[in-house]
Amino acid sequence: MAVRSRWRPARGWWLHWIWLVVAGTAQAHKPSDSYLQFDVAGQTIEGRWDIAIRDLEWQLGLDQDADRRVTWGEIQDREPAIAGYALAHLQARMDGQVCDLSAGSLQIETHTDGAYVSLPLSGRCPRFGTQVQLQYDLMFDRDAQHRGLLRIAHRGQVETAVFTPTRRRQVFDLRETRATRVAWQYFHEGLWHVWIGLDHLLFLAGLLLPTVLRRQPGGFQVAESPGETLRDVLFVVTSFTMAHFVALSLATLGWLTLPSRWVESAVALTIVFAAMNNLVPVVTRRLWLVAFGFGLIHGAGYASVLSDLGLPPITLALALLAFNAGVEGAQIAVAAVTLPVAFWLRRYRWMQWCVLVPGALLVAWLGVLWFLERALNQTVLT
Repeated sequence: MAVRSRWRPARGWWLHWIWLVVAGTAQAHKPSDSYLQFDVAGQTIEGRWDIAIRDLEWQLGLDQDADRRVTWGEIQDREPAIAGYALAHLQARMDGQVCDLSAGSLQIETHTDGAYVSLPLSGRCPRFGTQVQLQYDLMFDRDAQHRGLLRIAHRGQVETAVFTPTRRRQVFDLRETRATRVAWQYFHEGLWHVWIGLDHLLFLAGLLLPTVLRRQPGGFQVAESPGETLRDVLFVVTSFTMAHFVALSLATLGWLTLPSRWVESAVALTIVFAAMNNLVPVVTRRLWLVAFGFGLIHGAGYASVLSDLGLPPITLALALLAFNAGVEGAQIAVAAVTLPVAFWLRRYRWMQWCVLVPGALLVAWLGVLWFLERALNQTVLT
């Protein structure tokens, strides 16, 4: 009876965990982004809007001959539809008065994660004001992870903002630039980067589990001291975040440029390694060094967002610091919630053989599928 009472909650927890992992597989890719730049001078607004071709294909069906390639000719044929779709999901106001926005001739721009349609924008507001309001609704109806990355310049100053499904409206005071806006926006994005990144969370879990339960020949070795476990966890989390910061800084400053496709493929391989290391230990000591090395790869995976914004040095430094503070805070929160439970359950055999072993195999399998998707640029998981 004792064995049965232990297996039932383990089985229920295990099935629930499988559902969470499988249901979240679609969230393990680089989130969809668009890049919006505006220069405000008096009543005039000039700018540019870069929207990923893959997103426009998803929304408008640009691939007319269904050969799985979008050509320049197909884009030109749909130019009115592209401009109309974009302008229908963006509105600018100055002191509450709607500004008339129009689009110029389409161009193609390349960002680190692929080709984008670049839409020149121009507009004139009814009168000069002191406040600009922007309303952004692109892609949110189909992709809750989509982000609109905004850079707005006025009077020689630059501000940034991130449009999300819960922050579709941004307001800017043309008389001042608030550093707190930049700090809060990117701190929030650092938190969000961890919460939506299933690959990020699974990799972190793979590195943290050996701090409480380590595979050994013939069985498992459990951690004895909560203090030692806490120290190991802090080393791993902090090393991972420091590496994140280093990679982000190098890439954003232009000193490290890597194709997003291959970086994301490498991220998938780190997940496979972290999972299999729990079954066939290769690294058993100084896991913080592994966390630092792989953290460089994970950091490079997000660096394209900040580098493509073209932020000025002061704003860039603030955005980097705030983003990494958000990442560190989210990782500590995840560890604070999950590790006490894992530490408490570490001695149960069902935890070792019915959760850790199948869980590591499932995560490794997902990592292999993600690698194939990203390296081959083909859909494996739906």
